[in-house]
Amino acid sequence: MSEQSPYEKLGVSEEASFDEIQDVRNRLLQQHSGDSKRLEVIETAYDAILMDRLRMRQEGKIKVPERIRFPERLVQAPPKETPAPREKSPVWLQNFLDKPTPADVILPGAWYLGLSAISVFYPGGGDQVLQMALVVGVGISIYFINRKEGKFGRAVLFILVGLITGLIAGGIIANLVLPQIQQFVSLTPNQFSTVVTFVLLWLITSFLK
Repeated sequence: MSEQSPYEKLGVSEEASFDEIQDVRNRLLQQHSGDSKRLEVIETAYDAILMDRLRMRQEGKIKVPERIRFPERLVQAPPKETPAPREKSPVWLQNFLDKPTPADVILPGAWYLGLSAISVFYPGGGDQVLQMALVVGVGISIYFINRKEGKFGRAVLFILVGLITGLIAGGIIANLVLPQIQQFVSLTPNQFSTVVTFVLLWLITSFLK
């Protein structure tokens, strides 16, 4: 045994790759785990092969991967924690929700804010003013959604649903809220429901596609 080369002791050829040498060494260590003398021979042969390979590397004869180190320097890196995958929203919701740009949010918002101010503060404003403001608001909503998606029919459908929902929800909320706040604000139920409708139309215009 003493006359054998380190390669012969491990049972590998001198042309074996580092991965092959590493695999053979690990297999032998497991195979002779209860034989301390045999384990010492295996480790000694492995160290001798590494020294020989490093010498050849210094002489420019081979290129040794940087991950190859002496056994005592080998430190197994802890497994990287893979971040838990983020829960994605349902596909049907992704088909409706949009990621708006600041302009997609601010421009419609400025229009609806102005129309809300007209609906609330226009001198002598009545139902005719509210109706005109709603007509303008619907036209603006259809324009902005159609500009983003280029689907006129879908834009009209969304806005009509938003208009009806806003007027109904605004009327219900007005009956519940206005009696409590009439001493602070002077709004009619129609004005309140119109403002609620504009808020809903702004949300639809900005965040739906």
